[in-house]
Amino acid sequence: MNAIIASNWTWHDTLGVYLREAGFQFLTILRTPGFALPTLLFPTVFYLFFGLLFGKSGDNQVATFMLATYGTFGIMAPALFGFGVGVAMERERGILAMKRVAPMPPMAYLFAKAAMAMPFALVIVLILFVLGAVFGGVRLPRGEWWLLAVTLVVGTLPFCALGLLVGVRVNGQASAAIVNLIYLPMSFLAGLWVPLQFLPHWLQAFAVTLPTYHLSQLALGIIHANARSSAATHILYLAVFTAVCLAFAVRGWRRIQDR
Repeated sequence: MNAIIASNWTWHDTLGVYLREAGFQFLTILRTPGFALPTLLFPTVFYLFFGLLFGKSGDNQVATFMLATYGTFGIMAPALFGFGVGVAMERERGILAMKRVAPMPPMAYLFAKAAMAMPFALVIVLILFVLGAVFGGVRLPRGEWWLLAVTLVVGTLPFCALGLLVGVRVNGQASAAIVNLIYLPMSFLAGLWVPLQFLPHWLQAFAVTLPTYHLSQLALGIIHANARSSAATHILYLAVFTAVCLAFAVRGWRRIQDR
């Protein structure tokens, strides 16, 4: 039904539906404090304790380094939980079935989920930037502030793809536990909480398999802090990771659509 209606729309009609669906998703999240507050506060409190308290020694290198790593940690939550838990719960509650018969393009729902994650990621990044600049003495050229913000916000996309994969494959009750099993270990093992050089060598070798490692290395490269490989290597890895997750997620999504 929605395909028949959508075929008669102009691009202006289609764009309007996409934007309205994205707005509804964003309002839904704002009205869900159980999601919004932990998503905003978790990385903020971690950065305050571990980034800024260490930085009080008068050396702002720790605060600058952890601005990049905790920024990576912060942007993961809206992507993983918004997609992973959100899609799984809405699928179980029958909301996806309602979306299928609604007069809107099928992809508008997924676009809205991604559009919800990116503004949340931007808010988290801006909060960390303010804390770092005001209390941690972080000083970067204006271009590096902008580039770091854009990198982190765009960096939500691989985790949106991973979250979508979880959301279409896992039931609603198990989704939160599965996402936590991905979110927290992937953060620690990639050196987002503790610099990699303090971890055992076998964990350092394992870290290069994680998307969190490659996004954090991109962020660290922007601030000239301990990036181990070229930016092109990390971008290529993240692009391949996103494509693989999307390929498996689309298969699951189509299976849901066909039911």
